[in-house]
Amino acid sequence: MGIKGLQGFVARVCPDACRTVDLKEMAEKHRIDHPDFPPVIVVDAMSCVRYWYTPEFWVCAGQWREYLANLDDFIKAFMAAGIELVFYFDGVVEEKKRDEWIKRRLQNNKEIARIFQFIKTHRRQPGREMFTIPSALPTFTRFALKSLGQKTVCTLIEADFEVAAYGLQHNCIGILGQDSDYLIYNTCPYFSIEKLRLDRLVTVMYSREDLCRTLGLSLLHLPLFACLLGNDVVPESLLEDFWHKCLVTSPHKNNSYSRRANILLAVANYVSKVPCSYSSLKQLEETLPLGSDKTLLYRGVESYLLPGQQSPWIPSTLRNSQVVSLQQQTTLCQDQEIFQLAKEQHIQSENYTIFNILSSGEIECSNSLEDDRDTEIPGQALIYRPARQHIYSVLLESGKGGACPLVKEWFVYFGNPLQRPELIQPVQPSVPGGTPNLKTLWFAKGPDVEKQRYSTFLACFHLQDGMEELQALEAPVAGFCCLLAYLMMQVSSLSLEDLNAFVALILCLKGKSAAQLAGLQLEQVDPRAVHLGAVFVRGLTTLLMANSACGFPFRMDDLMPWKVFDGKLFQEKYQQSHRGCPLEELLEGNESLYAPFHNLKSFICKVCTAKKRTIQSRPRGNGFITGTQQRQFNPRFQQTRRSFVPPYHNQMRGFLWRNPQPQGREYGLGHQDRRRRFHLPPR
Repeated sequence: MGIKGLQGFVARVCPDACRTVDLKEMAEKHRIDHPDFPPVIVVDAMSCVRYWYTPEFWVCAGQWREYLANLDDFIKAFMAAGIELVFYFDGVVEEKKRDEWIKRRLQNNKEIARIFQFIKTHRRQPGREMFTIPSALPTFTRFALKSLGQKTVCTLIEADFEVAAYGLQHNCIGILGQDSDYLIYNTCPYFSIEKLRLDRLVTVMYSREDLCRTLGLSLLHLPLFACLLGNDVVPESLLEDFWHKCLVTSPHKNNSYSRRANILLAVANYVSKVPCSYSSLKQLEETLPLGSDKTLLYRGVESYLLPGQQSPWIPSTLRNSQVVSLQQQTTLCQDQEIFQLAKEQHIQSENYTIFNILSSGEIECSNSLEDDRDTEIPGQALIYRPARQHIYSVLLESGKGGACPLVKEWFVYFGNPLQRPELIQPVQPSVPGGTPNLKTLWFAKGPDVEKQRYSTFLACFHLQDGMEELQALEAPVAGFCCLLAYLMMQVSSLSLEDLNAFVALILCLKGKSAAQLAGLQLEQVDPRAVHLGAVFVRGLTTLLMANSACGFPFRMDDLMPWKVFDGKLFQEKYQQSHRGCPLEELLEGNESLYAPFHNLKSFICKVCTAKKRTIQSRPRGNGFITGTQQRQFNPRFQQTRRSFVPPYHNQMRGFLWRNPQPQGREYGLGHQDRRRRFHLPPR
């Protein structure tokens, strides 16, 4: 979160603390000073993703191939200068940040509502001033960077602490990010991603030393300064009276500055007079209105102490580091072999949410670009909950008997006030022969086990009867069909036209380059297609979770959005399908796609029919459905309904047939691939 207003304050009031630097020159100096160590920049990836996402279209659920190409260009620019990058991602939401996380999610809900209102009014994407990152962008960025050969770390505690610690311990030339906490940690230099000119590798370096000179502080004062301004540990709400007293006595008040800037100057003036000692800190804790918890200030100051560092504020005999606290936590999973593997895969960005479930039994999901006025489509959190319940059962082995722990979910959807986590009951999936235990799924070898992994994965999505047909497909197409079939079964308002659009998408996407997709023009943007795109992309993260839990029947790379989805292309196919355009136009005149189109569609309809779900035709034409029309089905659609249940033939093997090869253990079912980016850690 950082310290509110500090970054802007430094830019406006302390210009000497903002130095333009050439990263190529800094790297060269590092090579001279440290010939045995390559120059490394540690990247706070979570604060960079919005700057990395530069494709023109962001509202349609992601231009994923363009984004992947952009990340590749970013990496190559640093590689050309001989600079290595290490990327850190938040792996948890710590309890101390939960209130702030909730506050931001509720604010994001309002912003998303405004975006949909704009789309409905103007039939186009809003300007960049309303930009919000595509759903699940940080999650897929982790795997994208890993697929591009980068060292990618998913943290066990808050990322800013681990980033600062890594930068200090590995003598990095700097931290790249946009978080004012890096001005407080006593670590390597802090570079701005916002000010970065990638073509020249020039950016702004924020100097702690120059900031301290301007404020009349020492580096030792910075942690206390941050706490008295409000941070992740000390809430701002407790400090208003303290700030008022500081403002009254401050000699530095400037009427041309904002109130927040004057508070920063006043608090700095106060802190400069506090002796750097533990007794001073304790005395301050007694005088400040910190409520019932008098240790807030102590814990706040301690949170900025990196491994190996000492502080006059904190006696070493009393120190309780974040790392030690983490080691003392109890976990849901009592099997150390399973837990250790889940932890290793988590840190190395090789699994998704599994460690969080096995350790604390608590997971969260941020906002998605969903239209809260469209009640025909439930929130993605609710759509995928039955699948998650099966995944929880696989992980927590609920079929063993005895009480199975409930999983705490913090999932954002319309109508959820996020006042407390929802307690979710694991539900055992219907796996032929019974659900294998985790030891079997994660450690056993052989073709029978590979089959168990695949069937358990499918059972999480109620697709265990479609195993033969799905295994005949290329892995990305099989994963796509799993998700699409599940969606069509779960959401009764999805129509034949929606199905046609999704199937045309996966067929027409194959072979298209990032440049071709970037050149695709949309005459208008349909809000329902925006909503559906976000729901589908969130579904891909559910596939990742199931794949991780079931021992990787798929390579993770085969379930990534750049393999199966493009926002603009889906918008085009959706609008074409709902206009009732001929199949030739929908498939871009490629006759070779006709048979695959009918085969994939027939498979999904067969699966739905077996679950007593008949897919209806409900063409929406070019019109936009707004207001109260969204609260009910339009009678015009009901009059034109027809069902599509074509005869099903097992012709799947004629399309993108996966060559039968010995089934490998490395993250996947199917052929061994020496170029795979994801590998299980050694055991």
